[in-house]
Amino acid sequence: MKVISVGEVLWDVVGQEEHLGGAPFNFAAHLKRLEHEVFFVSATGQDERGDRITERLKGLGLTTRHIARIRDYPTGIATVDLGGDGQPHFTIHHPAAYDFAKLADTELGELQSEQPDWIYYGTLFQMSPQGRSLIRALTEMNAGAGRFYDVNLRKNCYEPVLVRDLMSAANVVKLSEEEVPEVGAMLGLAHDLLEDFCRSLARRYSFKAVCVTRGAAGCALEAGGEYAEVPGYSVPVVDAIGAGDAFAAAFLHGLAKGWSAAAIGDFANRVAALVVSCPGAIPAWTIEEVQSLVRRV
Repeated sequence: MKVISVGEVLWDVVGQEEHLGGAPFNFAAHLKRLEHEVFFVSATGQDERGDRITERLKGLGLTTRHIARIRDYPTGIATVDLGGDGQPHFTIHHPAAYDFAKLADTELGELQSEQPDWIYYGTLFQMSPQGRSLIRALTEMNAGAGRFYDVNLRKNCYEPVLVRDLMSAANVVKLSEEEVPEVGAMLGLAHDLLEDFCRSLARRYSFKAVCVTRGAAGCALEAGGEYAEVPGYSVPVVDAIGAGDAFAAAFLHGLAKGWSAAAIGDFANRVAALVVSCPGAIPAWTIEEVQSLVRRV
């Protein structure tokens, strides 16, 4: 696949440590590890944190061609508090350089010429008018590309009208089980079961696939009319930062391969489990490790 991932890149500040992160960036890094061609679009400040991001992108095999360097705003950071279960609670600091990401007309043309298969976006980045405008330009110029909306609601970083608009523009959507009640209320979708929610959402928006992540419990998904609830893998949890983004990359990988809903969910659960067992959002992992993971009974 060729995929454009658009949005925030930032440093997750966990105590005295800083880990490279941002959902669209994490997604891009994990998708690249799955050997897809990824074009990541964002911005950093002209500062030391931005310099470190440039070096890390190169090390991960991601091009820096579409990363703007913004003079007037700092590279983004998020303060992260980890609960006793390793689940992260984010405080996003604004304004940040990624809020002002931009592409020249020549860069937009270059990306269009690549004929991307998918464009990935989230909610946070599109709270910025410039971010919303950039994604609109990319989707309009690449009308044949699928649109993957990874909801990722962060406190004080979303509005119901924006979520509804992004849903209506997508072909595939992923959200967490914790987000289901709020998203359901935004959309006026009553539900008692996850299957009802997934099928109702897919039917309303003609989605190719809908996925709800459930942490250690695994996931629930509807793809091509097929529904599956897939159990997760029990692993020692170091932190869950970036696990949903790794899941999203693996989910899209399986969807592109044409796998069954159960097979897609199982593969994505495996990748997410490996990530939560390591510190940071983009730890190293291999396909061999994914395949060797065994579900404990």
